[in-house]
Amino acid sequence: MPIQILMPALSPTMEEGTLAKWLVKEGDEINAGDVIAEIETDKATMEVEAVEEGVLGKILVSGGSENVAINTVIALILEEGEDASALEGADIAAPVLRQAQDEAEGDKPAPVLSAPEPISPPRPELVEGEGASRIKASPLAKRLAKEAGLDLSAITGTGPGGRIVKRDVQNAPASVATPAATSTAPQAPGGFDLVPLDGMRKVIAARMTESFRDVPHFPLNIDCKLDALLTARKAINEAAAEDGIKISVNDFIIRASALALKNVPAANASYTPEGFKIWHDVDIAVAVAIEGGLITPVVRQAQYKGLAAISAEVKDLAGRAKARKLMPEEYQGGTFTISNMGMMGIKSFASVINQPQACILSIGAGEKRPVVIGDELGIATIMTVTLTCDHRVVDGSIGAEFLKYFKCYIENPAMMLL
Repeated sequence: MPIQILMPALSPTMEEGTLAKWLVKEGDEINAGDVIAEIETDKATMEVEAVEEGVLGKILVSGGSENVAINTVIALILEEGEDASALEGADIAAPVLRQAQDEAEGDKPAPVLSAPEPISPPRPELVEGEGASRIKASPLAKRLAKEAGLDLSAITGTGPGGRIVKRDVQNAPASVATPAATSTAPQAPGGFDLVPLDGMRKVIAARMTESFRDVPHFPLNIDCKLDALLTARKAINEAAAEDGIKISVNDFIIRASALALKNVPAANASYTPEGFKIWHDVDIAVAVAIEGGLITPVVRQAQYKGLAAISAEVKDLAGRAKARKLMPEEYQGGTFTISNMGMMGIKSFASVINQPQACILSIGAGEKRPVVIGDELGIATIMTVTLTCDHRVVDGSIGAEFLKYFKCYIENPAMMLL
């Protein structure tokens, strides 16, 4: 009997993903451990390895299919001695696509397929009306098509029975525009482009809304002098240039945060209904901007790592994050988050807490400012940082103590060597 290949769950919270592409084709011989497909989640692109061997007999979900539910049968492998005739009697669970529909639109999920065929969208179904045929489309799809000047009869419907739904209109090519829409007549002012939410943006929207709404949070601000740190950084980079080491200000910030959390373990915590979790290791998540949103790769056990080790690890994680090649365990489970927008010229800001962590540190730009040194007015390079705290776990006194140690390490970088 053919072996089923299922849509894998690549993380504990994954419910669906995009089957980006197949790396094998029907008829190819497959060995256990071969990379056969790429799956896109909300955060990364992952390779899928075969766990069985045989011949790929049938692809049930084609490459590029979105919203494929976990445990959907996506392909069948013929075992030794089986041929294509074995596929005819294969008793498989039909592929199911999870389709997030707009509630106002009232579209139902696509029907379950009853035969092991690749998923391909049907053409729009013509429904008999009063003396004439009409295209089967939801009210919202009709309205969006009208506003965009699109010809519904040229759009492929992926809803139940070939019904055209919202996503079909949004994904329609410009070539289906009606003649009126492609004319040179001036357009009405005030139009807009609707950018559909991808998986990453949906997760960010849900998590940030939940955090801002449900977590009682407050910010604490402090200014740190960077001059000694910048001098130390320059000396280190000049001395280690031949070894290819180049330490960034952000590497110092990660190191200082890790040591400050070691001094104040109460800030390295998470809230649960059963009590506070005070984490033994300092696993620092570093916010990295990628196309479509943010991802937070984690530097594990940062309290034990020096500047060179932190620098190399962050460069590797950030590079693979931007290529969406991180494994789920590399961006999940941090105990504290750092978001640095200083390189973008932002003076100060307060981030939304990355649940279930209790704190997130926001880093502003270092800039020269007038300061009072003793009784004299002088110039110093100042960086404003903001610690956003979950008040259920971290009181003002705990947050202030963390910032005291953090400021000490930043302003006296030699202390990080102890």
